[in-house]
Amino acid sequence: MDQIVLFDDPALRGSLLPFTFTRPVADIRVGILKISEKWQKYSGAKISFLTQEYLQSKFPRHVGPSMAINGAWLPDADSLNLIVNLKPNQALFWGKVLLAASIGAAERNLSFVAERESVQLEKEPALIQKTWNIFQFNAAEIRKDFDLITKGRTSQPIDDPHTVVYGPENIFIEQGAKIRAAVLNAENGPIYIGKNAEVQEGALIRGCFALGESSIVNMGAKLRGDTTVGPFSKIGGEVSNSVIFGYSNKGHDGFLGNSVLGEWCNLGADTNTSNLKNNYAPVKLWDYTKGTFASTGLQFCGLMMGDHSKSGINTMFNTGTVVGVGAIIFGEGYPRNFIPSFSWGGSAGFDTFHLAKFEETVKVVCARRGYEWTAADQEIIERVFDLTKSYRIWDRTS
Repeated sequence: MDQIVLFDDPALRGSLLPFTFTRPVADIRVGILKISEKWQKYSGAKISFLTQEYLQSKFPRHVGPSMAINGAWLPDADSLNLIVNLKPNQALFWGKVLLAASIGAAERNLSFVAERESVQLEKEPALIQKTWNIFQFNAAEIRKDFDLITKGRTSQPIDDPHTVVYGPENIFIEQGAKIRAAVLNAENGPIYIGKNAEVQEGALIRGCFALGESSIVNMGAKLRGDTTVGPFSKIGGEVSNSVIFGYSNKGHDGFLGNSVLGEWCNLGADTNTSNLKNNYAPVKLWDYTKGTFASTGLQFCGLMMGDHSKSGINTMFNTGTVVGVGAIIFGEGYPRNFIPSFSWGGSAGFDTFHLAKFEETVKVVCARRGYEWTAADQEIIERVFDLTKSYRIWDRTS
């Protein structure tokens, strides 16, 4: 199996908005790695994507016959064995959900599977079907990714005499990482510190925890486990069971729990997220596929924030808040629980964050991280702006 094409299941992609506005499903990070990176590590194959047309310029599909795999499927060694043993005339399903089938170079969609022999998976697969699955599955995925990444390798030593370590056998430090006067407790789950990452003085970290390449844990942070901070990010304050995809900052005091932040997000100082309702009732989230709020069945669920969205200082997010792409939230009080993409405002009301102003901001933000804002990035943002226009009810002419 030389090539894998990770495809977006249409039914699942809609349930994973706002994160899939700007990426294929398999570009979602859960655990230490993105889903696509997991498949590459397990298989050694060349990875490409079969996704929405407006995303293909940034996430292309390679030419040639490949194994098509559902991009929402979180792999393990057993998954790979099942796929390798599939015959060319077979397709692997779980119920009605297509998991895998070989695909020819000329085939541009998955309609061909109707002609294949159906093979049913007996054991329920690990599928990211809802946005909250990202933080729900995160602890288990950190454990799997930790074993996958560190097997046969030796961690860099923690040579700082003022850092306290519990469960050192469950801690892995990559080359160039720096830790000073912190407390790392890996007795209940692994702790992974990425290449050139930094853990500053007074930080308290409990596993399961993953810190991506060149990311920083700020002084005095309290990271309470089952949390991933992707690459080139900053984290501070109190965080519990949350996933930050990368290139995002929550550098100040304030609580973030049972939440997911996309890329290029920033939470201002003392931004707080509620993850539990006062009446302990199940949390409802905005469902893009239904156009209304729907129950998650969860007692704990905080903030879902799409790429390039930001909050001002002292922002308060209510339990189960969904923020789209490119939104700017500020002001006193609680803003609404569903904030459409390219919104500008808060509890007092919203205007539209127009593309010209967005572009001015995003180029400055990306330049600070050494990332070049490309024509493909701009094309995606312009398309998302158009796709989400109907949600901005205050501005039908934008």
